[in-house]
Amino acid sequence: MFDISRSDGSTLAAWLRSLEAGRLEQVLTIRADAASGPEPRSFSELADRLQRPGSVALVLPRLALPHLQVAEALAVLGPVPRNALADLLGTAPEEHADGLDATLESLADHALVWQDSKGLLRMAAPLRQAWDAPLGLDPPLAQLLEGATSDELRRMLVALGVKPGGTKQQRLTALVEHHSNPEQIIAVVAQAPSATRKLLERRASTVPERTEFIMIGIPEKAPEPGTRWALERGLLVEDHHRYGTLRMPAEVALALRGADWHAPFDPAPPTAATASVTSADVERETAAAAIALGAHAASVLTVCATTPPARLKAGGIGARELARIGKAAQCDDAMVRIVLETAHAAGLLARDGDNVAATESYDAWASQEPAEQVAVLLQAWRKLPLTPTQARDEEGKALPALAAAPPCAGCLQAREGLLTAAARLPAGQGAKSAAELGPLIDWNRPFAEQLPQDTTPFATVIGEAQLLGVLARGALSPIGTALLDDDTEALAAACQRLLPAATTEARFGTDLTAVVAGTPSARLAALLDSVADREAAGTASVWRFTPATVRRALDTGRTPGSIVDDLTAVAVEPLPQPLSYLIHDTARSHGRVRVAAAACVIHGQEPGLLAELAAHRKLAELGLRQLAPTVLLSRTPLERTLAALRTAGYAPVAETADGAVRIERTTRRRAAAPVPRPRLPGSGALQRADDRMPQASATADPGLLAARLQATPPTTPQPDPHNGVPFGSDTEEIIAGYARQLSLTDIRQLAYAADEGQAVTIEYVAASGNRTVRTVSELELDPPYLYAWCHLRDDERVFTLSRVHGVMPAR
Repeated sequence: MFDISRSDGSTLAAWLRSLEAGRLEQVLTIRADAASGPEPRSFSELADRLQRPGSVALVLPRLALPHLQVAEALAVLGPVPRNALADLLGTAPEEHADGLDATLESLADHALVWQDSKGLLRMAAPLRQAWDAPLGLDPPLAQLLEGATSDELRRMLVALGVKPGGTKQQRLTALVEHHSNPEQIIAVVAQAPSATRKLLERRASTVPERTEFIMIGIPEKAPEPGTRWALERGLLVEDHHRYGTLRMPAEVALALRGADWHAPFDPAPPTAATASVTSADVERETAAAAIALGAHAASVLTVCATTPPARLKAGGIGARELARIGKAAQCDDAMVRIVLETAHAAGLLARDGDNVAATESYDAWASQEPAEQVAVLLQAWRKLPLTPTQARDEEGKALPALAAAPPCAGCLQAREGLLTAAARLPAGQGAKSAAELGPLIDWNRPFAEQLPQDTTPFATVIGEAQLLGVLARGALSPIGTALLDDDTEALAAACQRLLPAATTEARFGTDLTAVVAGTPSARLAALLDSVADREAAGTASVWRFTPATVRRALDTGRTPGSIVDDLTAVAVEPLPQPLSYLIHDTARSHGRVRVAAAACVIHGQEPGLLAELAAHRKLAELGLRQLAPTVLLSRTPLERTLAALRTAGYAPVAETADGAVRIERTTRRRAAAPVPRPRLPGSGALQRADDRMPQASATADPGLLAARLQATPPTTPQPDPHNGVPFGSDTEEIIAGYARQLSLTDIRQLAYAADEGQAVTIEYVAASGNRTVRTVSELELDPPYLYAWCHLRDDERVFTLSRVHGVMPAR
């Protein structure tokens, strides 16, 4: 049965104090943001943090469907005994009681619902505001009549045949008691005119429409027939705060819906068709997907590191660049998008002017084993606030990759719901098809977002999970289990077990190809890329040697002997003769013609060859002129002359000014750090010694924090310098003097961020009256102003302390 320890009061703080240490630790673990620095010093402060709208908004999307259904019912009923809630949900029969009790227990673990000393179920205030009209019902009568006059209440009671009291409060109480009895409501409606009964029955069975805003000078619509009779008896109430909109008290609507009507409640998840799978089958399919991911990721990022993709003017990488990368890396659009998004999130790619280039972190990543590389990308995918393979928007327009779109909580919840749903399938069973998982995702995470391109529910995110090896044979893989638990060590271990070590050897064929089974090591891939073209990537990679690729290696200053030696060192068997012949034949013609800049000069040791160049029709555009049997003058710049000669089939080399052969090396382009270093005003005493982003507040150990809280006295004095109770720090006192809108909890949070160099999220009201939420770091107080680096604007900003209306730990 539902068993929440009762407290000596109705407040959340009193309920928290009544909990045992283990239960309190569980609450602190689930609501970790409330335990972040600075640690709450009392149960009152902890309760204040747990009931902040921003904190409730963080936990709300993580609730399953039955949790939201129970919370919505409580939002209608207000503080009520459990039996009243069970009656509304239709769970009074004993066979349905366990589902309600389990749901209430879970809501209590989230500190969203608790039971007070009188046995009433209460809920966090911000949770009630999640619904404008819970269950399609307007607020209760007492709330709707808050602005009514005493005379208006008297007239309603007289019309109902109830003796009015002498004071306004007595009249309101009598009216609420009358409407709280469904039988009395039904009896009154039975006496109403026919038009009124039809109006009330229709209003009770339908969800209220949106508020209709009435412009000045435009008359209101005429009231429906029968409205006045209902208004006179409080069956309908005119809401003056909503331009005279008619609203039906929740008590009246519930009475008219009848005792047989119950609020929706689905404690059990939908049934999914499953099929038997073995762990060996799951691991085998997972390993194949992970190996392919590692190989494709290495190919895509190698292409981006060599030729950084250009960004669109509107932001992101467009379809043309995505197609170029996919063709060069030999993988499809979906994989290219996944790799780009996860690599960007992991810091391997960053914006560099009009391009997206590899960072120094990419070089470190490229030298790692495939298992480590894949683990980095999977961890980034788990926390992506978007769905990488969403290729089109609602209007069917193509979406770029790496576009600066706002985070999508629904996309993140779809991924979370998939992992949770797959984990709850019976052991040894997997979903028969992707369509079976869609309803389970929706039940586990009702806030999850379905994409316009999904032909079946959540098809895109399910397809991504299968492509990455998170889901195999319809079951959660070991990689998926580690991602669900957010266990970095378990993820690394799973990848290490499933992925083989990087391959350091290649098999060379007589058809001038090199085949590497598995994922090639960074050194092997770099060697083969320098002397051959990659034709295929995946579980096996293939490179092809041609005269052009060998000449490309020779252009970098390498000799045929060094190329043969390097390839022999990585070959499983001796190099085939055709490959050796290709290398040496290309080398013999390499450098026979040399090009020097004059604008430029072509010279060589063979007069016949120079004469051939001068007479070549395809080279006529160079404007060649023979000055001597072994010297030609070109009117075309050196680089264009080199390109034209190579296109015509020759193999020239360039010379430096002193006559030495110019070595053509590929210049590595690396993007700068993705987060710029903020520069604050003032003397610079608070400047950081490095360019790293200040980290969000660390979360305290839940067990230790629970013990410290339980050791605090029941009443903790609030800071009040006038009564001799000082603030915890000078910074707190300074902020309290200017930020009058902030609670003590918010003051402590902001002061801690300023003193410890932590990032923090603030709710700010601009001079225009517009509200905005900003994540800021590198805070510097200069009352009445706060200087900070704004992550939304990616620039320094100045905030007025008096306009800061809320503070939350940075997400």
